[in-house]
Amino acid sequence: MAGTDSLIPQSQQTGSMMYRIAPVFLALLFIGLSATASAQNSAQPCAESSGFGDFDFWVGDWAVYSNDEERQFFGNNSISKHHGGCLLRENWRSAGGNTGFSINYYNNVTNEWRQVWVADGYSIDYTGGLTDAGAMRLEGHIYNYAEQRSTPFRGIWTPLKNGDVVQHFDIYDPEQEEWTIWFEGLYVRVEANDDEQ
Repeated sequence: MAGTDSLIPQSQQTGSMMYRIAPVFLALLFIGLSATASAQNSAQPCAESSGFGDFDFWVGDWAVYSNDEERQFFGNNSISKHHGGCLLRENWRSAGGNTGFSINYYNNVTNEWRQVWVADGYSIDYTGGLTDAGAMRLEGHIYNYAEQRSTPFRGIWTPLKNGDVVQHFDIYDPEQEEWTIWFEGLYVRVEANDDEQ
């Protein structure tokens, strides 16, 4: 004896099958999406992998002074972590009101840190990493927009035992064929109620 399905029109058989398959498909889709979301939420490579915390000594709110006996106040800088520890964001305001901004991130594929700094009229783009002494050293170029010129540039951030940080920048002088100091500042950590903020 033929099955009862043979007595049901083909269009109804197909529709009935779809009704049976649809809940199964939706359930599998939900399980797959839930598993993916759970994996994404639990995986924090930038917070758990080595290298991403190399620049953490620079994170915080700082008053920046000349690195000499005069201790001239240069401005304030705020360095904060974002996107699960994958990004450091810098916000600079000088004593005269000029501002600048940078993003800093570690690439564990190339094993390099990169900073891209932008201010009014110029930018800096350089890469590098920690030295054996624990300082962050980056090398690249500074780009002068008005002159449409790029110049070799390097920076080094050195953490001190008392928690301060010395930031030193050099720029290459092609005429003299030598490196010259472009900036040096002493970072002193400040509290929210500090007068310098």
